[in-house]
Amino acid sequence: MTKLRSEEIRNMSPHEMLDELESLRMDLIRERALSSAGGAPENPGLIGELRRTIARIKTIQNERGL
Repeated sequence: MTKLRSEEIRNMSPHEMLDELESLRMDLIRERALSSAGGAPENPGLIGELRRTIARIKTIQNERGL
């Protein structure tokens, strides 16, 4: 998973944004489950990064009126 910048998200089609959003949400669920099970995450900042990227996508969707 790479960090998506606002420019990259703005260049996506609405369908691509929805697919990426779904993928990020599944990754977030997986990371939270690992964390709650007591496992040590490989990248401790990944949960925050996933949340910020999801927020970026939702913000751009809201700007476009989707």
